[in-house]
Amino acid sequence: MAMALRGVRLLRGLLCSPSCALSRGLPQPPACPALLMPPCRPGGQQLLARQLATKKAKGKGQSPAKVNISAALVEDIINLEETNEDMQAVIEALKEDFNRNLSVRTSPGALDHIVVVTKDGKFPLNQLGQISQKSPQLLIVNMASFPESTAAATKAIRESGMNLNPEVDGTIIRVPIPKVTREHRESLAKLAKQSTNKSKEALRKVRSKSMNQVKKSKSKVSEDTIWLLEKQIQQMADSAAAEMDKLLAAKTKELLG
Repeated sequence: MAMALRGVRLLRGLLCSPSCALSRGLPQPPACPALLMPPCRPGGQQLLARQLATKKAKGKGQSPAKVNISAALVEDIINLEETNEDMQAVIEALKEDFNRNLSVRTSPGALDHIVVVTKDGKFPLNQLGQISQKSPQLLIVNMASFPESTAAATKAIRESGMNLNPEVDGTIIRVPIPKVTREHRESLAKLAKQSTNKSKEALRKVRSKSMNQVKKSKSKVSEDTIWLLEKQIQQMADSAAAEMDKLLAAKTKELLG
């Protein structure tokens, strides 16, 4: 019996030995994946999967697979929902800026948002004066209710960045609307680009704030968790920036006709 067992062990060793396989000209079996893994540590499997996914994507000329972390699982590190809300707020602010300030169509509402600085504080123009449209090329602001703010309102309109040159007649402010020329359209398109760049800068600040918050937890969580969170935040920022680019493209097309 002992001789039989010894023979079985010897045969098994010969079959499993890479050197034996080579000496016999047989195909060498692939190395066990476990031998390729780095020393065991928390998150080791995640790290290996991350490296393989990244290399595979690069090999095919594609971007790595997207990360999707449950906000509830990392709420003690960062509030991802709040980060997303902050980024969406930047997008909404850009939309509002486009709608209010960058349009070839004229309406009384175009002046509503202009902020007038008075001795009593800051107020929207439509709270101080009655705005109406006299003709497609002329807006009227009646400051009869707050005549003392007429000068301040006139200054605010002139400095609004809308290329307006108001004229004052008592408590009436006449606001001629520039003719929509090709140059005017191109000027508005440039302003749209500038507004988008400012919004992207605001977006980068939101991203940096979130990244810094994650890095503060390096001593508490694994390296892989930090990497995944940073990846998630970057994806959110990239998505928001792409949305801004779409808004800019649509607005540019609208302005240039």
